[in-house]
Amino acid sequence: MTKPLAIVAVGGNALIRDDQHDSIPDQYNAVIESARHIAEMIEAGWDLVLTHGNGPQVGFILRRSELAADEVRPVPLDYAVGDTQGAIGYMFQKALSNALRLRGIHRQVVTVVTQTRVSRDDPAFLNPAKPIGAFLDEATARRRQKELGWTLMEDAGRGWRRTVASPQPLEIIERDVIANLLSQGCVVIACGGGGIPVLVDDQRQITGVEAVIDKDLASALLAEQLGADLLLIPTGVEQVAINFGQPDQRWLDTLSMAEANALIAQNQFGAGSMLPKVEAILRFVAYSQQHGRTGKGLITSPEAIRRALDHETGTWITQ
Repeated sequence: MTKPLAIVAVGGNALIRDDQHDSIPDQYNAVIESARHIAEMIEAGWDLVLTHGNGPQVGFILRRSELAADEVRPVPLDYAVGDTQGAIGYMFQKALSNALRLRGIHRQVVTVVTQTRVSRDDPAFLNPAKPIGAFLDEATARRRQKELGWTLMEDAGRGWRRTVASPQPLEIIERDVIANLLSQGCVVIACGGGGIPVLVDDQRQITGVEAVIDKDLASALLAEQLGADLLLIPTGVEQVAINFGQPDQRWLDTLSMAEANALIAQNQFGAGSMLPKVEAILRFVAYSQQHGRTGKGLITSPEAIRRALDHETGTWITQ
């Protein structure tokens, strides 16, 4: 019998508990904790692709480039994404391998440097609105704008930041490789940071672009292309809530597609927190429905994954 397939999308912020714990060893300790819960899924019989965010980690690379600008050339953004795929992938590869062996499970864990095709005609390139990198004073920001061609934004009164486009993901280039590794029994780590954004011409020639891709949307696309049964997005709470933080706050066990869309229309989900997670799952569930599959989505905290899979907690989004 074929095992069910889950795409598990871990956020880059999940690796950094607070500003006092952002070193590489601190991040690895956080990865060990996440890996323990993910290993429980594999032990329970799931095939699995792990995807991950990289926002803070790319920010660190860009900040190092800025500090060393008089000594070495800056790291282009697409290469910074590739760097984080290797480094974070290595953390999860090591931690997951160890966690599985402790359970007597001997499966290869493999990291795939993953490229994600975008369109040069994506309107996001006309409005680079995704802030990245360090906060700068206006004079420094304007100098970088002149020297490096940056677009800028003032971010919440804390300073100026570089902005880049965040185009829609269209194709996971390494999809067939990932599927082949899964068929061999591997646990795969892929689509780090949403994948390295690339353009592909008519001759299938690939060119990297300075942009970032939403990790949850790329994970949904990978789930679609692999025919996954579940898109699981771990986050900081066990369940999705409406009226979050208010006296009438209510936790949700399940949401249909129609209910989730209605709550989005009511602005119930924060644009920088829960909204992209719900939207990514809706995309995957709708695609599954259109193609005669029964794919579902689940949002819960890492430590609650096992109980959520048993429908004891978590928020399920279904057709």
